[in-house]
Amino acid sequence: MIKTSYNYKDIWLIAYPILISLLMEQLIGMTDTAFLGRVGEIELGASAIAGVYFLAIFMIAFGFGVGVQILIGRRNGSRNYQAIGSIFYQGIYFMGGLALILFILSQIFSPIVLKSIISSPQICEAAQGYLQWRVFGFFFAFGGIMFRSFFVGTTLTKTLTLNSIVMVVSNVIFNYILIFGKFGFPALGIEGAAIGSSLAELISLLFFIIHTRRHIDYRKYNLHIIPKFRSKVLKKILGLSGWVMIQNFLSLSSWFLFFLFIEHLGERPLAIANIVRNVSGILFMIMIAFASTCGTLTSNLIGAGYDKEVLPTIQKSVNITFAILIPIIIVFCIFPETIISIYTDIADLRTATVPSFWVLCVAYLALIPANIYFQSVSGTGNTRMAFKMEACVLIIYIIFITYIILYLRLDVAIAWTSEILWGSLMFLFSYLYMKSGRWKRKKI
Repeated sequence: MIKTSYNYKDIWLIAYPILISLLMEQLIGMTDTAFLGRVGEIELGASAIAGVYFLAIFMIAFGFGVGVQILIGRRNGSRNYQAIGSIFYQGIYFMGGLALILFILSQIFSPIVLKSIISSPQICEAAQGYLQWRVFGFFFAFGGIMFRSFFVGTTLTKTLTLNSIVMVVSNVIFNYILIFGKFGFPALGIEGAAIGSSLAELISLLFFIIHTRRHIDYRKYNLHIIPKFRSKVLKKILGLSGWVMIQNFLSLSSWFLFFLFIEHLGERPLAIANIVRNVSGILFMIMIAFASTCGTLTSNLIGAGYDKEVLPTIQKSVNITFAILIPIIIVFCIFPETIISIYTDIADLRTATVPSFWVLCVAYLALIPANIYFQSVSGTGNTRMAFKMEACVLIIYIIFITYIILYLRLDVAIAWTSEILWGSLMFLFSYLYMKSGRWKRKKI
């Protein structure tokens, strides 16, 4: 039964499986960082650049998944369940082809790109070694994105929790064995981290397939019928996803630029930035869980014809996210070195990381409402408007980080104020658009 309004309990019940799944996935990056932080600062810095580089490519596919999720959410809201299977499978076909293309392009051009933009030969070599193996994960991760879109779009989010636990446990085991060379395997270092993460994504995809077959009413959604390729359905998906794919790529590319600029300040600032990115990832994943939930609820409410409930649902999502994150942020700010010590046992590196950590914690006061309102804009189906907002904010963001990092060469802690700038501007644009009500005219 489709709900006509959502209270705090409803939002939590849908969001917490997404939250757990995202936190579990964050543990994958945390595991890599925690292990590599005990290998060396070069490996730690290289994993930051290579990881964000990989993520920038990955987010192209994730953007397509957002479009699929919005369409599934709208069909789920209107109780047109039989149309969901076709949307899902057209997405699978597209993702398979996209994975192959991006894999080939990455293998050919990534070494060239990295050599031209990374100043440290040691970091460049380590980053290349990581990406050489990490891109194999495209084939498994892209399929996983489609299953995530299905489960979030239909609000069957509990499956994501189970999947993430399986994925994280697999990643920890593979990384421990391959990075340090246990049980007779050679010690592969940063390359072992990449292989371990890719294998974990394979295990994750297999779990999704088996679980869906055994525990989901797949006939209700026509998942038991594998349709032929349908260009009309794919065109509709791309009409929504195209803008999100470009938007996500630009967003993560700007994030990649941030780490690239930091790398030009030295190996220590880059190591600091990577630690901060991973520690704050816990806060980020909690925020994104509720933002993703809000986007899905927005789509479902519009599909069910209850537009008037959209804005109250958004505000409730903001409130509950603040209620959960503020206590965690306070603890982080009081005991920063204790938290940072999870990622490195180098005492002076821990101390140097604290100021940057504090700045990013403060930034979440702006990032929380910004992300929730922004995901709601996409949830309305007007992904073109979301792209325009992101493009405008990113232009200002890139100008800002170029000036303070490359030109002024300020401390890495000052560089993190760029997140406050992004959050403030994105919240302003998204809030004004949702408040205007223009999204009510959008049909998908």
